[in-house]
Amino acid sequence: MRLSVSHRTTYCYDAPIRLAVQSLRLTPSVYDGQKVIDWQIAVEGGQQGAGFRDGAGDWIESWSVRGPADHVTVTVGGTVETADLTGLLTGHREVVNPAVYLRETLATRADAALTDLARAVADDAHEPLERAHGLSGAVAEAIAYRPGATEAHTTAAEALALGEGVCQDHAHALIAAARVLGLPARYVSGYLFATEDGTPHEAAHAWAEVWIKALGWIGFDPANRCCPDDRYVRLGSGFDARDAAPIRGIAQGPGEESLDVEVAVLQAQQ
Repeated sequence: MRLSVSHRTTYCYDAPIRLAVQSLRLTPSVYDGQKVIDWQIAVEGGQQGAGFRDGAGDWIESWSVRGPADHVTVTVGGTVETADLTGLLTGHREVVNPAVYLRETLATRADAALTDLARAVADDAHEPLERAHGLSGAVAEAIAYRPGATEAHTTAAEALALGEGVCQDHAHALIAAARVLGLPARYVSGYLFATEDGTPHEAAHAWAEVWIKALGWIGFDPANRCCPDDRYVRLGSGFDARDAAPIRGIAQGPGEESLDVEVAVLQAQQ
C-alpha cells in the first residue's frame, strides 16, 4: 500500500521564548516492510543540526529555533510504500541487544495486577510466540479504548486498574506484561491509515514489539487487536512513550506552552 502522511505539530507560548532545541525521531524506519518514496521535515524558522542513526536503528536529527518566538511549528510530510509482513520487523539493522528491553521504566513497571495477567496467559500458552499473542489479547480485553480516559503520564498499572485508555496505555501494558514473562518488549511510535468505518484508531499511533528468539521483533497492536500490517508506518522505538517520542526538546523562556497537533494518513495513488 502507498500511504501519504501529513503531520504538523505547533508549540505555542504565551510569552516569547529565547531558544528552542528539539530532537526529532520523525523519519520512517528502514526495513523490509516499508520504503520511503519521499519525505520532508521542516521546522519553521529553524536551523537543522546534526543527524545520526542510533543503536536501535532509528534516524534522529536535531533542530534549533532562536527567538524571540511565540510558536514553533514542526511539519512532516511524505509518501511511504508499505507491505504486510504480519508484524515481522525484518531487514531492520540495529545493534542493541534485545535483552536491554527487559529493563522496566516507571511507565511500564508491572504491579500485582499486571503480573497476574501475564502469569494467567503463561498458564495457557507455553511457546513464546503464543504467549505474546495471548498477552496482546489479554491487554485488549482488560483495557477498553477510550480517548480522554488517561493522560500522557498514566502508567501501565494505572491504565489496567482504570480499565480504559488509548494506544499508549495498551502498548505500555503489553510491554510490562511481556517483561514479566522474560520477553523483551519495546514501545513503537508511528502512523496508522484509518479507514472510513472508524475501526482503527487515531492516525498518530503507537504499538509494541516483542522479541521472539526464533523470529526477531514482532509488532503487536492491542488497541486494534492485530499485528501491524500495510496500514502502519513505523517511525521509531524506545523503552516507553517518553523514550520513543517523535519530538523531544526544551524551550528557554518564561511562557506557558500549549500544543496543537494535526495528523492525516491517506492512501496515495500508485
